[in-house]
Order: sequence, then structure tokens, then C-alpha cells
Amino acid sequence: MQKKPSVLLQNQAMTRPSQLLYPQREPAPLRSAATVLLLRDSAHGIEVLMTRRSASASFAPGAYVFPGGGIDEADALAHPISARRPTQSDLHLTQALAAIRESFEELGVLLARHPDGRHVSSDDIALLDRHQPFSVQCRARGLQLAGDEVFVLAHWITDRDLPRRFDVPFLVARMPEGQTPVADESEQFEPVWLHPAQALARHEAGTLFMLFPTVRTLQRLQPYADVDAVLTACAETDEPLWTSCPRAGLLQGHQARYMEHEAPFGELQLTSPDGQIVHTLDWQTDKPVALLKNVMRLTAPNPGVMTGPGTNSYLIGDARTGYIAIDPGPADADHVNRLWQAAGGDIRMIVCTHSHADHSPGARPLQALCAVKPPILGLPSQATARANSVFTPERALVHGELLRLGQPGDEVTHTLKVLHTPGHAANHICLVLLEDGLLFSGDHILNGSTTVVDPPDGDMTDYLDSLTLLSQACDEHQINFILPAHGHVLGNAKGAIAHLRAHRLRREAKVINVMQALPQGSMDDWVARAYDDVDPGLWPVAKRSLLAHVQRLQSLAL
Repeated sequence: MQKKPSVLLQNQAMTRPSQLLYPQREPAPLRSAATVLLLRDSAHGIEVLMTRRSASASFAPGAYVFPGGGIDEADALAHPISARRPTQSDLHLTQALAAIRESFEELGVLLARHPDGRHVSSDDIALLDRHQPFSVQCRARGLQLAGDEVFVLAHWITDRDLPRRFDVPFLVARMPEGQTPVADESEQFEPVWLHPAQALARHEAGTLFMLFPTVRTLQRLQPYADVDAVLTACAETDEPLWTSCPRAGLLQGHQARYMEHEAPFGELQLTSPDGQIVHTLDWQTDKPVALLKNVMRLTAPNPGVMTGPGTNSYLIGDARTGYIAIDPGPADADHVNRLWQAAGGDIRMIVCTHSHADHSPGARPLQALCAVKPPILGLPSQATARANSVFTPERALVHGELLRLGQPGDEVTHTLKVLHTPGHAANHICLVLLEDGLLFSGDHILNGSTTVVDPPDGDMTDYLDSLTLLSQACDEHQINFILPAHGHVLGNAKGAIAHLRAHRLRREAKVINVMQALPQGSMDDWVARAYDDVDPGLWPVAKRSLLAHVQRLQSLAL
């Protein structure tokens, strides 16, 4: 069955191929398949039917899986003998029929009805031959396939690094009453009913091997109270609740896979777009990490609640053009020296995104190491800045100006565009590497947490307006990656910005409700309710952003 390529498989980055770290390659072609989670209710919650694949299977030998297999032309031709929902597309019906056929062939479970609406029984199934054409037999016996009872839960696309790849909807259906699964003993063995938490615990203990998509699907199934809740959620849109083509990197020397919403995904997308498992995700402060040929990251040894794994300093450029250093970090002599060494001593400019103590103090020590003193650039701190965040650049940057390494006629240049983005700090700037569509976001956008907006230097309206500016820059400069001062690279830049803005506005709506419910409440009263989903240990910090929301709301009311 022909399908349109998934948008997840398209490399949307405008990063120059010449700057990629590894040779490009074409991932293996995709095969269409379908799998189904047969669910039932129990006294302890949902149970899902799983089986063990043959140890000699060509794909995932020995793994515990949900029944399923390839989609063939006969599944599309079986539409006339199947019921369907009004909102069920031809594609989803074909996928449902493939899952129904596979669950019958592999486990002897049949989702079908008699003309009078009765579901088939074990006696009916005994009259069918698993090794003969499926739809032909059902048509001959007047059975109607229950395609309308099969819903799309998720859409998984096999990782780019694997030699055999599948495009697979994960479907869900209620297990028919009165039927007993019996494995075919050729491809599938040992059918077993498991609670999602039980299966995950056994997998963690090493007694139930499962593939990454199976694990993640079970994790997402856990919150549902019963089968009806799952089917209702799927029926609301009749589209997958999530779609994923995972990526893999190296963590503590072992392969680790991630979905699109997980922090390392964007970094893997940037460093190895074709799926090579080559990039190390461990945070390290002793040496720089190459993200592209012209981008290195060196993380300062200052991890903490406010800094995450540490402050990221970046070097932009190459040995021919020299380098621009972004956010040299705290005045840590070892960190500054490593940054200088990584650039071979050839630093042409030092740029600070803002004046906070983990970003700008390293600028002058770094400058002092250079034989030819590079200018220190940025925006001066305002009178609203705290005493430990005072910063005066040698030259103040201008919104929209360009910082270029190399000459316009050179074969390779590296150009940073300056964007003034107040909000986290009044003198905050972001930088766009124009040739490669990269946004260096400083502390305005982080990976793994939201930034603190701390009045008076921080301003929530400015912060939201700057997000709008950055979203517009994504369109103007085809930006797909964000390189933050804390955390891994983020992909889907515009989507990440939209998600962050929506998060802030949801928090603001919560603040409004709390203020209305407790008009005479204190900031402590309000933070406990408006941030009840945050660790109480972080409430003193959250209270600063709460104040920024309150001040914004007061200004809007004027």
C-alpha cells in the first residue's frame, strides 16, 4: 500500500550540508504495517494482550509485542465487508483491517460480527483456517469485520538508524468476550495479559524484553482508568494521539532513544540528521562538544537548580575564519582557558547575551588570554539589574546588526544577527546564525524548564513580546533549531516557542483564577496555588515569575 512520506522523515533544517559532522546517507525504506493493542478491563485496571516473538524472527526476535504485521492489498480490498465509523478514513480502515487479520492469524482472535450484530464466538472461529485467505473466508460465511471498533492510538515510524524500518499505526480495540487467544506457535508464542505497569516493571527488571515503541506506548497507556477511557480519547479526533520517529544517541556509553518531546531529540536531529548513532549526550565540562563543524559547545562546571547541567558557552566559526564566543560564562579560570584552547586562541569577538553572573563575568578573563584582544559585545545592564548582574560591554550592539566572520566573497562565512529580546533581563539579546538557521537563545528559551522572569529587570509583557519576535524570526530566517544557554539543542524551533508561549499564558490564566479566588491573599498564598504543580522547594523562585505575571495583569487593567 502506497503512503505519503511522513513529515517527520523530512529534514526541515536549513543547516548547510557542508557543516554537518557526518556524511549524509539515505535511511532504509519504510514498509507499511499495523499492530493492535487488544485491551480488557480487570479489577486492577486495564490489561493488554502481548505475545513473545520467535527467537528466529527476522525482526525483534524474542521481544514481547502486540499482534500485528504488514499491510497488504487484500486489506484495502476488504472494505466492503467491514463496518466503519463516519469519521474513519480509508487509510485508517485499511490499517484496522490489517490489524484484525493479523490478530486472527497470529492469535486466533477475531473482531467480527454476524449479520444480526452478534460478535463471533470461539465456535465460529474454529470454522476458519488461519492459513487460508482471510477476507475470502469471512465473506463466504457472511461475517462483517468490526473495523469500526478499532481506533488509532499512535503512529510510530522506525528509527532512521535501523536496517529494517516500518511505518506503523498502533491501534486499540476491546478484546471480544468469549474468545481465548491461541498463539500460532510459528511467529508468536506465549500470549499473556499484562497491566501496563506490570509489563514495564518486568522490562525494567530484564525479564520481559520490549522494543522502545512498545515501552513508550505502555507508559502512555498507564493513566487511563479503563478501556472506555482509551477508546473515547482515540475517538475524539480519529487521528493518532501522538506520532513519533525516535532518534538515538549515546548516554554513558550505551544507546538511548528519545521521542520528539524529550529534551535530547533536537540535538540528535541537528548533529546526526540521518540517524547515525554517533553523538554523545553526557554533559561534560572538560572538553567542547561539536554540534556542527562551525559550532562547538562548552558547558561550564556550574550545575544547579537555576543552571541545570551548567551554562553553555558556544564557539561559532572555524580555524580559517576564527571564532565568536557566545556567553563565556562565570569567571571560572579552567572553563575560560578551555574555551580559549578550543578556539586555538583565535577569538575575534566575545558576545554576552545578557549580564547575569553565569553568562558575562568570563568575558574579560577570556579576552585577556587572547594575543589580539577581541571586543566584548552585548548590551549594558540597565539600572534595574541586580548588583551581581552589572555588565558594560566595550561596544553596545544594535538590534538587527550583523556580526560576520569571513568576507562576503569567501566560500564560507558565519554571520550572527542580533535580536534584542528583553524579558528575562532588560539587556537580553538572542543571536541567529543566518547561514545555518540556528537561534542562540541565551536564557530567553531553555531546554528542560522555563526561564525565570524576575522584576524589575525582568518583565513578563516584554518576555511574551520577545517570543513573538523570535517566532517571526523563525519564519524570516528558516530557523529550525534553538541552542539555549542551559540544556540540549531544541528542534522544531517555532513549535517550541509556541509551546512556551502557551505554557506562560496557561500559567497566567491560573494566576488570574487564584487572584480572583483570594483577592486579599499574599504572594505566598498565590504561589502555593498558582504553582501547585511545581516542587514547593522552587516556590521562592517561582514567586519572582508570579510577581511578573501580577505586574503584567495590573498594567493591562490600567
